[in-house]
Amino acid sequence: MSTATAAPAAPPAHLFVPSLRAMTVGSVALVSLLAFEALAVGTAMPTVARSLDGLPLYALAFAGPFASGVVAMVLSGIWCDARGPRAPMWHGVAWFVAGLAVAGVAPTMGVLVAGRVVQGFGSGLLSVALYVIVGQAYPEELRRRIFAAFAAAWVVPSLVGPAVAGLIVEHLGWRWVFLAVPVVAVPAALLIQPGLRSLGPASQVPPPAGAVARIGWACGAGASAALLHYGGQQRGVLAIVLAGAALVGLLVCVPHLLPAGFLRAARGLPTVIGLRGLGSAAFAGAEVVIPLMLSRERGFSPTAAGLVLTVGALAWSVGSWIQGRLDAPRSAATLPRAGLACVAAGTAGVTLAVLPGVPVVLAVLAWVVAGLGMGLLFPSLSVLTLALSAPDEQGRNSSALQLGDSLSVATVLALTGAVLAAGAAPGPVNYAVTLAVAAGCAVLGLLLAGRVVVRPA
Repeated sequence: MSTATAAPAAPPAHLFVPSLRAMTVGSVALVSLLAFEALAVGTAMPTVARSLDGLPLYALAFAGPFASGVVAMVLSGIWCDARGPRAPMWHGVAWFVAGLAVAGVAPTMGVLVAGRVVQGFGSGLLSVALYVIVGQAYPEELRRRIFAAFAAAWVVPSLVGPAVAGLIVEHLGWRWVFLAVPVVAVPAALLIQPGLRSLGPASQVPPPAGAVARIGWACGAGASAALLHYGGQQRGVLAIVLAGAALVGLLVCVPHLLPAGFLRAARGLPTVIGLRGLGSAAFAGAEVVIPLMLSRERGFSPTAAGLVLTVGALAWSVGSWIQGRLDAPRSAATLPRAGLACVAAGTAGVTLAVLPGVPVVLAVLAWVVAGLGMGLLFPSLSVLTLALSAPDEQGRNSSALQLGDSLSVATVLALTGAVLAAGAAPGPVNYAVTLAVAAGCAVLGLLLAGRVVVRPA
């Protein structure tokens, strides 16, 4: 008597099949809320500082959540690997919502900063947990598409977030910039719950050896990052001293948090994480310079200069959509290499705007190219991170990916601020130097891109 062998179930064909629909909607909504809050707070904070007479704590309101987010990313990675992503995700939502509530009802600037620190901690827990959820819930064939959806979830807030935040501040009051988000965050998290249950019971693996030490190094890195952020907003000798101390702290702490071989660009995961940091640093370093340069050198209004950034954000979304629908490339280095080439060419092309005789439209088109490159680069590196991670290392490696990203951007932005602050007022030379640094980061990544491929033993 023969028995028929059941054929393996076919993988889901798209992100919105019934088994994935709620999880896709909920995950994308949570990413979009994280993005909105990150962008909206910058619009509301000047009003907050005036209302609470808290200008001395203004910089700390940004540095604090950045530091707590660094610690939370490392903790979330350890937690996800030991117990699965369910608990870190729910704790992330709870801390995020609690921090927003505290900030929204804060009677003083000190209380608001405390709420922002709690909010940043929740964001760090949640961002890593969502990556691990992708690794466990989505087949490899769909990961480039879900990460493309995550990228798109950042685009809408970048387009409308500051304007919506401004309207809220003007008509409802700044407190609602914080208090409105939890109304959507909790239902979005509930959408993910059925999919989390389908992942099976939470694992009970003991935390890896050295987990406590890693959290300690994360605290050091977070404090150094906060100091770097704070120092970047100061002037004169104080700024140099603070930035120098922060960079030393990062050099001491960060190697303990990233994969072995990161500093020498070892093949595989260390290079993947390095490329993410270099690409992010290149794009962010150029992005902060563009509005100032176009306003001062080409007479653009703030709105017109901001629209150039909007065009870049839309191009990022288009690039993400394109990579999500391409067939799997023959080499793992293809998409990162193409993305970094576009970012390098785009950031270098933007430099043309410092020359009066060059039509500014060329710089705008160059920024479109850079945005397309980021769209090709980011999702492909996220997919590679999960592909190069054993199931019990997805949390650690996802946290390393995001940690390297955040710290690289913070370092380049501090350097950019120092260059722009040199002299009485920034001029063409300052802009050219900062954009050259940005393009250099992308070129270095392009030269290293082939090392994402692990050679067979």
